[in-house]
Amino acid sequence: MKYLYILVVATILFSSCKQKQEVPKEWELLNIVQLEGVNPIGIAEIDGNLWLSDGDHNRLVQIDSKGEIIKAIDSLERPMHIATDGSSLFIPQYGRDNVAVYKNGIMEELFLKDSLDAPAGVGVFRGEKAIADFYNNRILYNNGKNWISFGEEGKKQGEFYYPTDVQITDSLIWVADAYNNRIQVFDKQGSFVKMIGDDQKMNAATGIYVSDNEVFITDFENDRVLIFDKDGNLKQTLKDEIEKPTDMIIMNNTLYIINYRNGKLSSYTLNPVVKES
Repeated sequence: MKYLYILVVATILFSSCKQKQEVPKEWELLNIVQLEGVNPIGIAEIDGNLWLSDGDHNRLVQIDSKGEIIKAIDSLERPMHIATDGSSLFIPQYGRDNVAVYKNGIMEELFLKDSLDAPAGVGVFRGEKAIADFYNNRILYNNGKNWISFGEEGKKQGEFYYPTDVQITDSLIWVADAYNNRIQVFDKQGSFVKMIGDDQKMNAATGIYVSDNEVFITDFENDRVLIFDKDGNLKQTLKDEIEKPTDMIIMNNTLYIINYRNGKLSSYTLNPVVKES
């Protein structure tokens, strides 16, 4: 009986500690950095360095913590939502109908047997790749060996109206279905799984980022970023210092949001929710 009592007390203490650790948190504005001469569309990170696609100026730029340009890749044609596998930059060129791959100062074109029409976003995950093929209203996906294509123009489940960004996770493909104003989620055979945010009255859902626990979408025309859990429940809406947002990323526990209109980089930090007494 003594040992049973000890076990019960230990269980209660463990449960109590776990509850104390699960304090609700929300993203709060931390800092704003002005990006001089940059109108950012996409964002990616390599070795702790932020890269931005500057579509209006046909280039990619690497910036420091103050927003200063420390490196640029020029002679592109309207680069959009970029991605990286940790060493290479994958650059959808909206104006050239291709995806460029940049590594160690060398630029190559991603080989495709299919034809793109204004690619707007790329996602990479391990050996997998996905492309948001804007005017063809579809997603091209490669599992590391073979390409498949899914989607067509429309408003039904599994149909797109100008997809602009895509991200791959362990078992799913997440798509910013921009002008249907929603997120669509698919398995890796291209079958529809679920829809998120279609009830939030978004106006141009242009950029997507999926973290371990949350799904972020830029609501471009409404000047906000919506944050959902992976079941599609709205958790938070960010509006502070956000104007025409296009993309975001989490790096070192900081959420970075790029703003196309004012050329600003807004950073947010995750803080415990303070309840009013």
